[in-house]
Amino acid sequence: MREMNEDASVYAGQRATAEAIERGGGGLSVDALLAKVRKAAAPTPTGPDGGVAATAVPDVAPDLEGSAVAVRDVGGSAVAVRDVGGSAVAVRDVGGSAVAVRDVEGPAAAVPDVAALAAAIAAVAGRHLPEGHLSPDVDFFDAGGTSVGAVELVAALEDELGMEIALDDVFADARPTSLAHRRLSTAGATAALSAPAASKTPTPGVMWAPDTAGTARSEGTSASVTVGSPPPSSTAGTRPAPTPGILPVPAPRTAPAAAVTPAPYPTARPEDLDQILADLALADRLPWTGDPEPLPPRRILLTGATGFLGSHMLLDLLRHSDAHVYCLVRAVDEEAALGRLGEALKRYELPWSSEVRRRVTVLPGDIRRPHLGLSDELWTTLTHELDSVVGVAAAVDFLRGYQSLRQSNVVGSLTLADLAATGRPKPLHHISSIAVFNEVGITAMGEDDPLAHVDRLVAGYDQTKWAAEVALRRARDHGLIVTALRPGGIGGHTRTGAYNPQDLSSGLLSAFGRFRTVPAFSHLNAAPVDWVSRVAVGVVCEPDAWGYDYNLTGVPNTLDDVVRDMALGGMHVRVQDWDEWRTHTLARLEAEPVPELAFLTRVLRSPTALRLCEATLKGPAATAERTAALVEALGLRPAARYDAQAQLRTFERLAQDGLARLPHKDDQPYLWFTETTEGGVGPVGAPADTPCSMALTLSLASMYQLVKERRVDVTGELTCAAVHPEPLVVEHGDVWIRPEEGIPQRHGTRHRLLSYRLALRDADGGRWWLEGHKYARARRDVWRQTRALTVEIGREGAPATLAGELVVPADSYLRDQVDGIKVDPRLTSQEKRAAKLTWLAWFGLEMGRGLLGPFARAAADLLDLRRTTTPSEHHR
Repeated sequence: MREMNEDASVYAGQRATAEAIERGGGGLSVDALLAKVRKAAAPTPTGPDGGVAATAVPDVAPDLEGSAVAVRDVGGSAVAVRDVGGSAVAVRDVGGSAVAVRDVEGPAAAVPDVAALAAAIAAVAGRHLPEGHLSPDVDFFDAGGTSVGAVELVAALEDELGMEIALDDVFADARPTSLAHRRLSTAGATAALSAPAASKTPTPGVMWAPDTAGTARSEGTSASVTVGSPPPSSTAGTRPAPTPGILPVPAPRTAPAAAVTPAPYPTARPEDLDQILADLALADRLPWTGDPEPLPPRRILLTGATGFLGSHMLLDLLRHSDAHVYCLVRAVDEEAALGRLGEALKRYELPWSSEVRRRVTVLPGDIRRPHLGLSDELWTTLTHELDSVVGVAAAVDFLRGYQSLRQSNVVGSLTLADLAATGRPKPLHHISSIAVFNEVGITAMGEDDPLAHVDRLVAGYDQTKWAAEVALRRARDHGLIVTALRPGGIGGHTRTGAYNPQDLSSGLLSAFGRFRTVPAFSHLNAAPVDWVSRVAVGVVCEPDAWGYDYNLTGVPNTLDDVVRDMALGGMHVRVQDWDEWRTHTLARLEAEPVPELAFLTRVLRSPTALRLCEATLKGPAATAERTAALVEALGLRPAARYDAQAQLRTFERLAQDGLARLPHKDDQPYLWFTETTEGGVGPVGAPADTPCSMALTLSLASMYQLVKERRVDVTGELTCAAVHPEPLVVEHGDVWIRPEEGIPQRHGTRHRLLSYRLALRDADGGRWWLEGHKYARARRDVWRQTRALTVEIGREGAPATLAGELVVPADSYLRDQVDGIKVDPRLTSQEKRAAKLTWLAWFGLEMGRGLLGPFARAAADLLDLRRTTTPSEHHR
């Protein structure tokens, strides 16, 4: 800028002139003042680049009433105006970086400098951090801030400093210094571009300067300097406007519109791209190294062991290798690090035993710090003793920008590369992400396919994973063996149901199950954590697998797969387009707040995160030929679709934690049929000579209900004159199929096939209960056994007063319970047939097993060769 190159004496003279203007002195008449202005408006010399050369008004003095005008152009422009009342308007534009305005009634509203504003922001932000303070150059999230804390910070900045900062700006770069720069830059752009129509009326004593640069206004003031608009007509008491073209026209360095940051960004922000290029260059500083020994590792450094994938990989490393694992844990000391690790393993239902602790050494440190936050001595020791480095740690946040995430995800990965390349050669196994392909419109996501164009990645997480993987590819040129492992969505454990509540795939599945809607997507590239972890550990322990790229995405799910799986589980979902689904889900989350899904609400509201979701849901299926070949060679479980059966335990855990909702008997039934029974009852111990019948509807809310509870819901009515003249309504009823797995009671040969428990209400409001059983016996009347129901009836809270037997008529059994099966009309005809066949196959298998039991038991008695039977065993 010209100010920095001016001679000191010239600057001193200009400052004296400015001070004279500020005091209202100078003694020049209006004619003298206009003469000097016209002199300054002489033909404007052009600079070497064809723009307007720097021009200065050597001295500007007040008029007869004490008003003054000063014009200066040094690469940018400045205008200072003083009116009769002693007020001034000053606008300074050096690349659009600062604006200061004083209105006619108050003192100058000077924009603070960056350092002062950053310090003020840091002071406010510190109150929302665990440690209570924040340095201006430290990222809010790296210091322990949370998404909720960011929301509170935005509100506090507006309340205390009067700063309106968008939440997305905080997530993009949460360093106070960056926020201050952005705030001042935005304020300057706003002043240069916006002026209400009312501001075009000149303040008395203010001279209008025609220009093409637009309008300048400072927030919170009423005075303005308008350029590029013709002055209004002269009125009494105002000074006539100068002739157009009198003042020189400054050449702005950038177009005014460039100062306004659009949101959402269709491409990456220029400052992020500049930082990415600078970070990639850091890989060229890594030391040169040789090939490591091709042996299974015995001493492994693992980062991210307290995370979801990292904790499972820790246990798999201990189970499937003899290695001792050094876990880098962010903590102040070893005791705190050990506590954090133990809590993480227990949270994911993983063992934390003495054997695990014996083979694990925790290293308190921080991947964001130089040398991982370790002492120089320990760093040197690790460089010579480790056999392998496994980098799992990453900051996973779909709202934060590149600047906010780079220290953890990019610089941290390069620090691990430095450790692997220094001293003893070691392979580096880097957990990347399928997000390196998250470009809208990308056509292929194979293991060796080109990655996305980085300028088309708009989410900070995607950008950091891309930058880390590309930087480590450069590290391969230095001789470092780097393996890139790219999981997609990481689903819950297929056996324990443990899940990551902050994983986008888990959040989406929770929303699908809770609100019964899904967006129209192409593929979901997701796999359960136990499979991802096992394959990743297989790569780490197999030297022949080192140095390649692997997609750990399993078998992708299509939209039809997800809809069919959820329908099979009784969760019938409606397919919506993306915008409709987003609007509907946000409305439901606001109407029914779920604290565990608050992160999903913020994702769906963030323009940047929405681009990530769009790329994730509209992208192609990831392919993994190399991973499949490796899995087969190592004899591991092959990849399978993450279907309803694999998700069963996870959905149960999600429902327990309030993140999802399993099917309920009040929902639309998945499948139902009728059952009528006829027979008689009588007082307990007396003949059953009173006619009695039941007309029931048996229904299933989902197949999950069968698999987990072996239960069928019952509605209908009981007609029995011995109980009440009017029919009794079934308020609540259940039928259990083969309760207790059909184990007989008292060494008998009667095995329970079905158990009925009904809560009844008569017309007078009286409450009754009914309990009945269908038994299997080692007799020839098998057909009747499946239809005969032995019942007991009594008043609520009292013992049974009536007993008897009700039988399903032979002619109605097949008609009602096979041919008469009804299925949810929302299903397709193919899904209806599948539902019928699934129910009949499952129920038939259970009945067959139940009927076979007593015959097998009778056969065992016939073949009993014991000379002396067990004394407690009754004769059968």
